Amino acid sequence: MKPSDLKFEATIDCARALDAADPMSRWRDEFCIPQTNNKPQVYLCGNSLGLQPKRLQAEMDQELEAWRRYGVGGHFEGKYPWMPYHEFVREPLARLVGAHPDEVVAMNSLTVNLHLMMVSFYRPSPERHRIVIEKGAFPSDRYAVESQIRFHGYDPDSSLVELIDNDGSGLLSLSTLDAYLNEHGDSVALVLMPGVQYATGQFTPPGEVVELARRHGCQVGFDLAHAVGNLPLTLHDDDADFAVWCSYKYLNSGAGAVAGCFVHRKHSQRTDLPRFAGWWGHDPSTRFKMGDKFVPAAGADAWQLSNPPIYGLAPVRVSLGIFDEAGIKHLRDKSITLTAYLEYLVEIRLAGRIAIRTPSDPGKRGCQLSLAFADAKLGKSVHQAMETAGFVGDWREPDVLRASPAPLYNNFSDVFQFVDELARRLSQ
Repeated sequence: MKPSDLKFEATIDCARALDAADPMSRWRDEFCIPQTNNKPQVYLCGNSLGLQPKRLQAEMDQELEAWRRYGVGGHFEGKYPWMPYHEFVREPLARLVGAHPDEVVAMNSLTVNLHLMMVSFYRPSPERHRIVIEKGAFPSDRYAVESQIRFHGYDPDSSLVELIDNDGSGLLSLSTLDAYLNEHGDSVALVLMPGVQYATGQFTPPGEVVELARRHGCQVGFDLAHAVGNLPLTLHDDDADFAVWCSYKYLNSGAGAVAGCFVHRKHSQRTDLPRFAGWWGHDPSTRFKMGDKFVPAAGADAWQLSNPPIYGLAPVRVSLGIFDEAGIKHLRDKSITLTAYLEYLVEIRLAGRIAIRTPSDPGKRGCQLSLAFADAKLGKSVHQAMETAGFVGDWREPDVLRASPAPLYNNFSDVFQFVDELARRLSQ
């Protein structure tokens, strides 16, 4: 289903026809759709928290039963023994982000992983100490970066660089990044970019960022919280040094689920990289000899600290199974059309009252459209009323409603109903 092959109309009949023709529609039945007033919600909030897969309940019960039945023996017995549990998600995670299996590991939370990566890949010197991020980065990223700069004895006023285009769009183009690096690249230690920017929904291909940064000898990392499970990625071929992400948004693994990390395999044997070490990052072949010398495991596993929480990792395993079955490329095809229909309806029904801050080029966005209200106060009150009525997006100050139709469980009727309700309330 490609937008160029379809004729959109601003009617519920068109939305239903699109649903009937959707080859990915069966996946909606795999998810628990929350209800409001005994009706399924119109839930366009997968960019904040994805929905629960129905098959998860039995898998969680299985892990609780293993604990009940085996006790400590559950580390080595049962269908999914706990000792190698993180290995059960390795290959599907690698397929999803375009990596070799030894380059990925499910561990910790996103910001913890970001700090661990900066310990290894932000090595400032008086000549090269700056970190480049986008202006308006997610606060946790900015806090982490600023604290790392201070930890190394540098001043964020001179070492933290926040870039944005000067055209008022709120976006960051590659040309702006390129211009800065051409002038100051020899002072930049790390370029840290989002895959999909959380506020604007802009997608910047990681490989293009890496290409610019490498010309100036910079290390390059990515926060892929809004990109993983949203669109296809090719981290190994892009030559990123590292990437981090959470798994509770488009990966549908539940609040606080175990996050993920990528470290390019070219770094796997480097002995000069400092790291914060933990027992679970030790070579598994000698881990239980309880030696006092840390011997790093191969690949990204070496950055692990502790054994993973099984009840936070089981949902990741279940979700990745769904992505393997559905196929991220097929989901991306649907996503492009689904988001194009959302864009079409907003432009037809809400022109003059709402502007779309997300790029119009499908190649520069994922699922999300950031809808900016001409009247921010009215927009916030409308959002709150819609949420109470079961039309769920999420609000970002000062004036943006983020709407993210996720192709695994959202359909074209969801998109139509959301815009229809928004238009109705704005007209009251």
